[in-house]
Amino acid sequence: MKRRGEHLSGDISKKKTASDCLPDMKNIFLEQKNALDSFFEKLDFNEVAALAQKILSIRGTVLFTGVGKSGFIAKKINQTLVSTGTKALWLAPVDALHGDIGLVDKGDILIMFSKSGTTKELLTLVPYAKAKGAFIVALTSKPESRLAKVSDMHVTLPLSIELQAFGDRYSSQVDLVSMESRETPPATSNTIQMLFGDTLAVALMNARGLTQNQYAMNHPAGRIGKRLVMRVENVMQSGSSLAQCTQSENGLQVLQSMSTKPHAGGCILVTDDDGHLLGTLQDGDLRRALTKHGKAVLDMSVKDLMNFAKQFPNTCSKDMMAADAVIMMDKNHITYIPVISEQNILEGMVTFSDLAAAGL
Repeated sequence: MKRRGEHLSGDISKKKTASDCLPDMKNIFLEQKNALDSFFEKLDFNEVAALAQKILSIRGTVLFTGVGKSGFIAKKINQTLVSTGTKALWLAPVDALHGDIGLVDKGDILIMFSKSGTTKELLTLVPYAKAKGAFIVALTSKPESRLAKVSDMHVTLPLSIELQAFGDRYSSQVDLVSMESRETPPATSNTIQMLFGDTLAVALMNARGLTQNQYAMNHPAGRIGKRLVMRVENVMQSGSSLAQCTQSENGLQVLQSMSTKPHAGGCILVTDDDGHLLGTLQDGDLRRALTKHGKAVLDMSVKDLMNFAKQFPNTCSKDMMAADAVIMMDKNHITYIPVISEQNILEGMVTFSDLAAAGL
């Protein structure tokens, strides 16, 4: 009799080293590739189109459910559809039988993920979901399964083999277990489920004509959302946080002001009494002036020091996309941009650090 755990650990004397396994690694990936190729070849696109049309025409909610690893994948596909414009919810099958079925309403679609189509929890849920008025869709690899037969619609996810995880892969005959076996992890069937769900999500995005801006609105905290939605106004410094001075101040006063505003990026914004931007004075201007005038810079007026040996600074409006401000900085090799109104009134300043802190 085998000792407990022996079927997992196997004979220690037969264990292979990493170098023994590497030559067979490519074969394992090729087996998986062949299984996925078979999936695409055998997939009934009429079934897929019917499901897509059902989702596109629904007025209610698309609910996803599943058990075990299929459940995790169903939950992930649900989240993908939510983020791409489909009104969808995850429904835990056991919780549904203890109150959560209240989420289901007439006109909803309930999509069930199950490799075998024999999952007890899903079969138990079907009649109650139907009684609530839901349209049941089963996604299985067994078109003759009970779940396929009791559902309103079935989409077959063709599965030729389940990638073998155990056994002697290094013998001359590699044994690939059939899809009926529960002796190996569902490495192929779960991959197919994920592949199908994500591809369907993209197809639905395409059918709806979802734009990048619409997609970004559902991802405000993500990089793509920030790049497509966030404007300079959302990240710029303004008010008392700005380091400002007038033309009449001198170099010493400016240096003191810079030291009290370290977040200003070593830049002082020069304005007139009405708030119009006249230029900038940054540490680079002071260094250039020191090289030419020496310590006399400390007594020179800001009027003579600002924009020293350079052009008037690049500016932008607060309505500019923050991503475009990043591009402007990169193109002009600068680290800050004054923000002005159409009347050249200073409204703020955006720095490279501000943009980086915002995730841009």
